[in-house]
Amino acid sequence: MDNQDLFSVRGKHVLLTGGTRGLGYGLAEGFARAGARLVITGTSERVFDAAEALAGETGGDVRGTVARLDEAEHVDAFYRQALEQLDGRLDVLVNSAGIQHRCPAERFPMEEWNKILQVNLTAVFRLCQLAAGTMLEQARGGKIINIASMTSFFGSEGIPAYTASKGAVMQLTKALSNEWAGRGIQVNAIAPGYMETELTESMKAYNPGQYEQVTQRIPMHRWGRPEDLQGAALFLASRASDYVSGVTLPVDGGYLGK
Repeated sequence: MDNQDLFSVRGKHVLLTGGTRGLGYGLAEGFARAGARLVITGTSERVFDAAEALAGETGGDVRGTVARLDEAEHVDAFYRQALEQLDGRLDVLVNSAGIQHRCPAERFPMEEWNKILQVNLTAVFRLCQLAAGTMLEQARGGKIINIASMTSFFGSEGIPAYTASKGAVMQLTKALSNEWAGRGIQVNAIAPGYMETELTESMKAYNPGQYEQVTQRIPMHRWGRPEDLQGAALFLASRASDYVSGVTLPVDGGYLGK
């Protein structure tokens, strides 16, 4: 096996949630450019525009499907639809959809708490279940990549639900790896560092002091960009990571090491 084949995802069938903007769009772009067959999701028909744009930019096979991950009853139906678009075959699941709400903990609305936990954790678990069922039936194994966070490692301010959900994603990744790694499914996570996305724009507005403090701590002296995650995702989706499972890989410009 040469190195090109070892790291290749060409021809793999990939389902990636949350691919219309931000980190999800960057991840989708990486898979499309690498030759994967890709279905991305979004909460509205905007997903079809994003899929068309990605296909045009990369020359890849990219399709879209609407997925309301905040509605538990819709998760199974959307998964079946996405699997049909992939001709019933799934090699890689990337759980990159996520939401947050910034508010002091003592005033945090319970409706926001429940919505965030549903999207960021419960839907992730259900999709892992569904994907594992498909992969085990295929008897060809597969890769599951969850998107964790810096808040998987430490607490943060003003985002208690997001922090709780991402801490749980890291532990869930370990638990599922323990059950499925021996059956041919590697389950890993990526923990993006502080990234320039719409989700993190709120920090600049609500807590500029924290924003500056974070920037000064990053050894690479900049916030990350969506494309910075592509290499880690392609590695975890390829044969190169066949003996890697249960890991949460920080992609953070060195933040956690300082």
